[in-house]
Amino acid sequence: MQDKTHALVIGGSIAGLLAGRALANHFDHVTILERDFYPQQPTPRQGLPQSRFPHTLMLRGQQILEQFFPGLKAELLAQGAIAVDSSQEIAYLNSVGWAARSPSDLTLLACSRDLLDWNVRRRLRSLPNVEFLEGASVTGLLANEAKTQVAGVSARIRSAFNEEQSVTASNSETTKDLYADLVVDASGKASHTPQWLSVLGYEPPQETEVNAFVGYTARVYQPSSNVDVDWKLLFIQPDPPQDQRGGAIFPIEGNRWIVSLTGGDRDYPPTNEAGFLAFARSLRSPVLFDAIRDATPLTPIYTYRSNENRLRHYDRLRHQPEQFIVVGHAACALNPTYGQGMTVAAIEADLLDQFFQEHPCQIRMSRQTRCLQKQLAKAHQDAWALSISQDDRYRKTEGKQSNVMACFMNWYSDQLQKLVVEQAEVQIAMMEVMHLLKPLNVLFQSFILGRVIKRLLYRYVARQRSKSNPLVEEGEN
Repeated sequence: MQDKTHALVIGGSIAGLLAGRALANHFDHVTILERDFYPQQPTPRQGLPQSRFPHTLMLRGQQILEQFFPGLKAELLAQGAIAVDSSQEIAYLNSVGWAARSPSDLTLLACSRDLLDWNVRRRLRSLPNVEFLEGASVTGLLANEAKTQVAGVSARIRSAFNEEQSVTASNSETTKDLYADLVVDASGKASHTPQWLSVLGYEPPQETEVNAFVGYTARVYQPSSNVDVDWKLLFIQPDPPQDQRGGAIFPIEGNRWIVSLTGGDRDYPPTNEAGFLAFARSLRSPVLFDAIRDATPLTPIYTYRSNENRLRHYDRLRHQPEQFIVVGHAACALNPTYGQGMTVAAIEADLLDQFFQEHPCQIRMSRQTRCLQKQLAKAHQDAWALSISQDDRYRKTEGKQSNVMACFMNWYSDQLQKLVVEQAEVQIAMMEVMHLLKPLNVLFQSFILGRVIKRLLYRYVARQRSKSNPLVEEGEN
């Protein structure tokens, strides 16, 4: 067995599941450690409170999941997931107006997070070299004598509740050392890796945090049979600093909607019935309130406020132990407003798969960890830039990226928002970036940049004419 290779993943949420799937292609055995005990059906679990809120799987994420789990999309659709043309079937109100709509092949997949995770877990469990260890809380890293390599983890392992034996988890707990050739931290925002590295004598990573103090509420509704809408998904974007409130309606399986309200600058949506509806009525457009006014609430109102952007710069560490990497929200946590977190996790898993395809003889990760961590950092660069550029606009944001480039990006984004309202081609280009199919710099390609310049010149000429002739009104196109 000493010749067998073993990878160990801390955390069994979507980032950990997808990392485990990628590593299963290259390691003889993969163990996924999860603190929770997974539900047997696609239902919420304690360790994933954000599952009650809207989640979308962008097209790039769908492509990668289909690569890892052939036929998964068809299975999700058969179970009630909804395919949404993100350029035609989304009613999107930005800071200027409603975005232009036209048919495209940019399809996002809408379903509950519980349904997606349950199907991914089910498919992953079918692999003979993948093992789940539930009820496992990692307490620290194991290292070699020189502390240059991570050799595994120490964990407290609880037994699942057994009704027949009347044994609870608190009455049955053991401590165990688990050894592996590679350890991956996918434990999310609550990751203890900075502390674990300090114990081993390493400097923890620097952190960048941008916090707009955004809070969410959400509940599931059954739409009224009389509702008549021309969209599948509705998104009313906040318009900070003037208006920090927004909302969305996401379709999920079972002919249901997840309705989410959001507020930045600590203008948190209420969790009581009257307050929830009053907040919905206060949005810049009445469309959301009109859609839910006669809908039937199916769940309580849930709230979630831990939505800051936090980037831990593991890729910049000069010294770090080998055979250990960090992925998902443990490395980069994004404000979920923009719906890219799961797709970023999928891209990271794809990078893991590619890395080990290119380094089959270095499976034990000797002197390769730093290189791999730098590659993984590229997976979230564009999503991070998009998220913080929007959150910088709130008045009370802490950690604003107030440099010349950030100011320019905010200005350029404003110009794009104006074009999106007028021109469907620009909307599609922006959606390709949001789906993480194309890099952020494509928004500066000539056909878009030229339209921005043309629009600015047209408005400049119109202003000059209006000054010389007060009877000439300023053009708006």
